[in-house]
Amino acid sequence: MVNQTTRPWRPTPLIVASIAIHAGALAYLLAAPSNWPLAVAAIVVDQIILTSAGLWPRSTMLGPNWRSLPPQAVSRDEVAITIDDGPDPVITPQVLNILDQYHAKATFFCIGDRALKYREICQEIVRRGHALENHSQGHLHRFAMLGLGGIEREIRSAQETIFDITGQPPIFFRPPAGLRNPLLEPVLARHNLQLVSWTRRGFDTRESCSIKVTNRLLQGIEAGDILLLHDGNAARTASGDPIILQVLPRLLEAIADSKLHPVTLRDALS
Repeated sequence: MVNQTTRPWRPTPLIVASIAIHAGALAYLLAAPSNWPLAVAAIVVDQIILTSAGLWPRSTMLGPNWRSLPPQAVSRDEVAITIDDGPDPVITPQVLNILDQYHAKATFFCIGDRALKYREICQEIVRRGHALENHSQGHLHRFAMLGLGGIEREIRSAQETIFDITGQPPIFFRPPAGLRNPLLEPVLARHNLQLVSWTRRGFDTRESCSIKVTNRLLQGIEAGDILLLHDGNAARTASGDPIILQVLPRLLEAIADSKLHPVTLRDALS
């Protein structure tokens, strides 16, 4: 069983304002029932703003969100390569070999159901010195529409799955597609998880040109960047190769040429 620690949940200014708007609209509705359209309009506008914040993966309006590494990692010229949606039985072992070749470390945001299916690959990820973090249990496309109970089940199940396989509880979380709603942060606080997005992504789940993906990841790269790739759901090149297998060597060579050091998110905390 995962050792359960928590951290305080502190609502952001947007959440505080949203609570105030709902309370004010209710009070106004009770005081002047005939003016209900104004109360409803205030709530609708508030919901649109909250939804927009959840649809912006790099937003911090709903809670803390790592969009780049902390200052101590920047001072060490570190960057983080994060790899989502695995493990994949064919692609992930090749990714691990490429990382070994360049003496680089990465963070794998794994789906709990896939981790159960490919336990040995998850164990190999950790054995080689990489980090394995929480990407939800089922990677549901409707994750951002789940209620408090649904979010709790998805996160708790993945926590327990990964801990059971690797012996290490995740300390970071990335929602499917980076999308979320205001109910996510209270659950993350309960599990002492830190939300992580990215500095830039290559769109390698739908882009078939490895050069374009590489250029997107490298444009303006600097210390503290968090880069996003995929070993699961990876797009294929015209020759049928998973994009990540062509992009990763070029990316690592460019990072080395820039005198930057690829580390796990956990190491960036050191």
